[in-house]
Amino acid sequence: MKKRITTFAVLLITVAVTLSACGSPGSGSGEKTGKVVLNFFNWGDYIEESVIEEFEAKYPHIRVNLETYTTNEDMYVKIKSGGSDYDIAIPSDYMIKRMMDEGLLKEINMDNIPNYKYIGDQFKNLSFDPENKYSVPYLWGTVGILYNKTMVTEPVDSWKILWDEKYAKQIIMSDSERDSIGITLKMLGYSMNSRNIDELEEAKQKLIEQKPLVLAYLVDEAKDMMIAESAALAVVWSGDALIAMQENENLDYAIPKEGSNYWFDSMVIPYTSKHQEEAELFINFLCEPEMSLRNVNYIGYATPNVETMKMLDPDKITNSTAYPTEEQLANCEIFEYPGDEINKVYNRIWTEIKAN
Repeated sequence: MKKRITTFAVLLITVAVTLSACGSPGSGSGEKTGKVVLNFFNWGDYIEESVIEEFEAKYPHIRVNLETYTTNEDMYVKIKSGGSDYDIAIPSDYMIKRMMDEGLLKEINMDNIPNYKYIGDQFKNLSFDPENKYSVPYLWGTVGILYNKTMVTEPVDSWKILWDEKYAKQIIMSDSERDSIGITLKMLGYSMNSRNIDELEEAKQKLIEQKPLVLAYLVDEAKDMMIAESAALAVVWSGDALIAMQENENLDYAIPKEGSNYWFDSMVIPYTSKHQEEAELFINFLCEPEMSLRNVNYIGYATPNVETMKMLDPDKITNSTAYPTEEQLANCEIFEYPGDEINKVYNRIWTEIKAN
């Protein structure tokens, strides 16, 4: 979900895709080289480049054509339109369920994914894909508060601190309706997956009340502002927190006691795929412990691969930002797709919050 991409990175990716001799998804340009073109739709900066290079070297009849997106919703709209032949994508949990329900995913032939054996049991049979038919876990993490210890002196153990007037114009909220509405619901004692209109309206009012205190609504830029000490508190994904903490020793990360989002990004095969066997080959390759290790070290999020875990620096495994304890996760929830009608309510509420 998540994502280390910067404006410069987007520019580089855009240029690379534009100049690629193989063209855009569905262009048929693989015919010129005789190679199968595997169209990979991924979050920006969410795979270590050498992993793709090594896959292409190992399987010279395949070329991976990477295209990126910035939100689950953008990915969903493009795949649902059917205008491009994407073979692999990496959506988040709730979006996987939505795509499954709408027939936008192909069942994965797990016989072609022998490295699935390395995925930990706790990452299988999850609520969004209970029979493990449509997805293979890629990375996981949490949403929490990144804060500056020199600017925030009291314990950061509740979402309520984001409504504290002493931090007016020092608070960065997530520019994501599910995350911002979700953490507000948790602060109020409700589920992040609430379908109760009254609860959602209450969360909306709290977010409107908070607006005068908010410096900005951001996603990727939040960690950069925190590194630069331009704000005191920010709602971020755990991987971004790790990167920021490495850059600035004054920063720390907390999962509030009310609980938060415990998210999963998983590999899927969209219904548009024309190369399912090659897609499964690539998914299996990404599950190789060494390839998984490269991605984890590059991206910063937690791995579901038990063999990769054994290869990690012990300091990373004991880092509760990357690998939170059971106690920290006790009140956390996996996002669920609320259904079309309630999803419209979330969309309306977020629009009203931003416009108020």
